Amino acid sequence: MYPFINIGSVHIGTFGLLLWFAAVCATVVLHKNFVRNGVDADALGIVALVTLSGVIGAKAWHELQNTHELYLAWRQIMLPTWHHPVDILFGFLHWFQAGFAWFGGLIAGVTMLMIQGHLARPNGLTGRRAAMRMLDFAAPAAAIGYGVGRLGCLSSGDGDYGINTTLPWGVHMAKMALVPPNPPNALVQPTPIYELLFSLAIGWWLWKRGGKLLPLGFLTGEYLVLSGIGRFLVEFVRINPKIYFDKTMSNAQVAALGTVIVGAIVMFATRNNKAIKAGPLPPKSEEPEPVAA
Repeated sequence: MYPFINIGSVHIGTFGLLLWFAAVCATVVLHKNFVRNGVDADALGIVALVTLSGVIGAKAWHELQNTHELYLAWRQIMLPTWHHPVDILFGFLHWFQAGFAWFGGLIAGVTMLMIQGHLARPNGLTGRRAAMRMLDFAAPAAAIGYGVGRLGCLSSGDGDYGINTTLPWGVHMAKMALVPPNPPNALVQPTPIYELLFSLAIGWWLWKRGGKLLPLGFLTGEYLVLSGIGRFLVEFVRINPKIYFDKTMSNAQVAALGTVIVGAIVMFATRNNKAIKAGPLPPKSEEPEPVAA
């Protein structure tokens, strides 16, 4: 796996490249969901804001788990002093390219989606109903975007890979991996690939379910339950430290269980909500060419 694509003196981070590709995939899915449900909203703008919010939320959640390490990292970034702003910028970018927590990204992304729902007013809805409708629309896009984005974690070797393995599909991390395995030449389980496959399956399921008349908000609950189950299971073969319940569960697993519980509560609370029936957007008619006098 390769953290950077080197073209001469230019070094392109594969994590950022695949994050961009994940946003593109999510935009396509969300746009198609808008079209089939008669919603005239800017899918690209919504995904851009949600992606930015998710990245910031994921980074913040990860760093705030260990404030002492965060303090030391910022001291290192600021060592060149403000007389060398370029060095500070590169130090910040190097720090920012690794260390993200899925749960923080989920909270920030959901919050931004609800705000966008209020602004877009899908199908003429307002307030809480508009926010829930937007979350339902975004569920399959979020699943697919998350799975594709996980490939960036694998390519950069940022520590989201799995435990050492002898399985035939085990992979080697590049020598310049952001978090090298131990020993450096060990084969490790490609856990982001597992998450990609599981996320594509969830995305397909949610897309099919979204084509049916479901109670408003119910699909969001399904997404939270399914994505939480996937994240909980993959942590058993990931290198994240087990720090809870007599060191048997990681921080991500506890958060994933919380996500499953919240999703189940959402499904129960919305089971009697009225379904929103909406037809697809009409095709845009081409304007007739002006007739020459």
